[in-house]
Amino acid sequence: MGTRHLNPEGLHRSPAFSQAVVVEQPAKTIYIGGQNGVGADGEVVGPTVGEQARQAFRNLATILESEGASLANIVHWRIAVVEGHTFDEGVAAFQEVWNRADPPPAITVHVVAGLGPGFLVEIDAVAAV
Repeated sequence: MGTRHLNPEGLHRSPAFSQAVVVEQPAKTIYIGGQNGVGADGEVVGPTVGEQARQAFRNLATILESEGASLANIVHWRIAVVEGHTFDEGVAAFQEVWNRADPPPAITVHVVAGLGPGFLVEIDAVAAV
């Protein structure tokens, strides 16, 4: 299975994301529903975007590991952050978990009016293995 990370000339280049990712077949694709800052006990882990983003990334990693994959297999993240909160802490959490030697996935960030009770961030992803 091959993936190609596209950053064509004429578009902004960023070390944090790729403009697009092409997945060549055959590949197992894993679609991961929105993960929040909720621990295994079902409780929100903390009141900050950073704490919740770290937990959401741990949740994503747990799901991927259950399928023999890792965060490096992510080809697209979609991140929702509640209005009035910056995602700077979430970016820091991403930088903690992402191996900079791997090309970054395509990323979409949305500012939303709200999520579930106490949730400040939600991250869903698509992985190709």
